Amino acid sequence: MFGTESSLSMFLNTLTPKFYVALTGTSSLISGLILIFEWWYFRKYGTSFIEQVSVSHLRPLLGGVDTATPNNNSSSSSSSSNGETDSSRQSVSECKVWRNPLNLFRGAEYNRYTWVTGREPLTYYDMNLSAQDHQTFFTCDSDHLRPADAIMQKAWRERNPQARITAAHEALELEDCATAYILLAEEEATTIMEAERLFKQALKAGELCYRRSQSLQHHSTQYEAQHRRDTNVLVYVKRRLAMCSRKLGRTREAVKMMRDLMKEFPLLSMFNIHENLLESLLELQNYADVQAVLAKYDDISLPKSATICYTAALLKARAVSDKFSPEAASRRGLSTAEMNAVEAIHRAVEFNPHVPKYLLEMKSLILPPEHILKRGDSEAIAYAFFHLQHWKRVEGALNLLHCTWEGTFRMIPYPLEKGHLFYPYPICTETADRELLPMFHEVSVYPKKELPFFILFTAGLCSFTAMLALLTHQFPELMGVFAKAFLSTLFAPLNFIMEKVESILPSSLWHQLTRI
Repeated sequence: MFGTESSLSMFLNTLTPKFYVALTGTSSLISGLILIFEWWYFRKYGTSFIEQVSVSHLRPLLGGVDTATPNNNSSSSSSSSNGETDSSRQSVSECKVWRNPLNLFRGAEYNRYTWVTGREPLTYYDMNLSAQDHQTFFTCDSDHLRPADAIMQKAWRERNPQARITAAHEALELEDCATAYILLAEEEATTIMEAERLFKQALKAGELCYRRSQSLQHHSTQYEAQHRRDTNVLVYVKRRLAMCSRKLGRTREAVKMMRDLMKEFPLLSMFNIHENLLESLLELQNYADVQAVLAKYDDISLPKSATICYTAALLKARAVSDKFSPEAASRRGLSTAEMNAVEAIHRAVEFNPHVPKYLLEMKSLILPPEHILKRGDSEAIAYAFFHLQHWKRVEGALNLLHCTWEGTFRMIPYPLEKGHLFYPYPICTETADRELLPMFHEVSVYPKKELPFFILFTAGLCSFTAMLALLTHQFPELMGVFAKAFLSTLFAPLNFIMEKVESILPSSLWHQLTRI
């Protein structure tokens, strides 16, 4: 026993201050590297690497030995190993991506941005979704019967933009093909005026095909599919022509074209033309007509959007925002009209909490993607990109939004578990938005994730060991005394146990054990 204590004390006495400096410095370096890696992984994937490894690999091992009955062993082990994966896949599948009704022109707007900045505003995932949309809207099973349509069917599947444009020109050499004009207007035209000219040619060819297939649609399922495709082409061309008029300053003409299109094809709601109409009416400051459109589409049975919710909030804010003062409101209380405006803002913020930071210019805008995720950052960018000017035009509207929007979060302290006016906020928006938005944009995340425990732990460990290394380097003798005292205290319980064992066991047996 005394030999063990003497050897321990001899070992501690041989440790020099340089050893303690090296020990604490190495510990600080290792914990710092772990901290940097954990922080990078959290910023990129939104979770802690150590926690993820623990959940994915350690939990199944620990959960494999449980008290389940033999009949339930296989099911419990499979659920414990795959539960996290299945829930994450289910949540991602529930996040439906919608086509942006106000999407820009790829050649005249997105490509011009790339030429000026050298950055790609669209992700591969976003463009791949657009390619799938084009194949759904502009192709059908009977395309092989017409040579031009057969070429365009392959063109919509082509990944190379130049190959798509070349195929469209080949199709036009055979006949006037509406979908070929659409592709050239979207991707080859470098100005809105050039795109409008090509869309007018597409309209002429599209109307001819539409009238022809309309008279034959009841003859067979093949003709019915052709008519459905020709209808999609005609609606798409007319909507894009209306958007060209809006971008070229002919807003009243654009409003008339959109109204006519909604009357002619009232059942085709997949294009969400009413959102284009709302934006154009706001540009004309025709708020009565905006309210009439909202009365039709802001219905409990219809899907909501940021455009619907925030436009309704803007109209109610417009009635009180010019005279609104937070100081006066705190003294006398809110009037009925002010209360209605605040409730409308809270409703809009609950639906999409990312929008206010863009409207208040607390976060920089980028070009909106071609697809959006409702209630996500992508939808917020698409809305603010086109509607920020309308909020600025209403005096005091942004001030009212600034004073009241954060109050929404006090009403829904646990947004992922329970909502107030809408369903709980979906947990998959961050993942989907990272796929839709370019890498140079910092995706807005709601609710803000707290730092994982292991990041805080490694940060504390790194700071503590770095401080110890510094103190040991500056005061080696004093820190050596502290280190010896700490180690002696640390081994005190072990010495106490050894003494008790020695007093209980016979001396001859203890002598044999120590020799072993």
